[in-house]
Amino acid sequence: MKRKVFMIMVMLLSATLMYGQVQKAEKKESKEMKKAQKTNMVPLKKLEGKGVSQLSEDNFKIDFPGIMPTKWERSEYFNEAIYTKDGKNYRAYYDIEGKLVGTTTRVKFTDIPESAQKEIKAQYKDYTIGPVIFYDDNEMNSSDMFLYGQQFEDANNYFVELTKGQEKVVIQATPEGNVFFLTDMK
Repeated sequence: MKRKVFMIMVMLLSATLMYGQVQKAEKKESKEMKKAQKTNMVPLKKLEGKGVSQLSEDNFKIDFPGIMPTKWERSEYFNEAIYTKDGKNYRAYYDIEGKLVGTTTRVKFTDIPESAQKEIKAQYKDYTIGPVIFYDDNEMNSSDMFLYGQQFEDANNYFVELTKGQEKVVIQATPEGNVFFLTDMK
């Protein structure tokens, strides 16, 4: 009887260790895939001319019927509509072709997946958690996004700003809970 119990415990321990190794391998593979994707990204096209394009403004009306932007801005790569919906502030990004790339809005740290929260708190325990931005990708447009001075793959992501004294970093977290260092902010 004791031998059976011992064998069961050994099997459970082995299974637990193997599961942990598989998770570590999956995270490593995910990080490597992300790195490879960055090197294969097509550079974004800079906007031409001056001012916000009429096409972007017209497409905003189609994409967000009944909502009026409070302001339009133009960055190097995007025409950006700032608007409010359901009491939350958003920013919509339109590419050189006037197509919606995605939107951003501020969220709470507790809105990101719990596994990502735990990993960020463990890896950056001496840092203060700052603003958290959620990027909602427009799956109908394959254009990549550009935030925090970095181009990244077009996919939904959370961005967490962390500070420690004068140091400020941005961490990217996926809806699946994977966490990546994005950039230092200076």
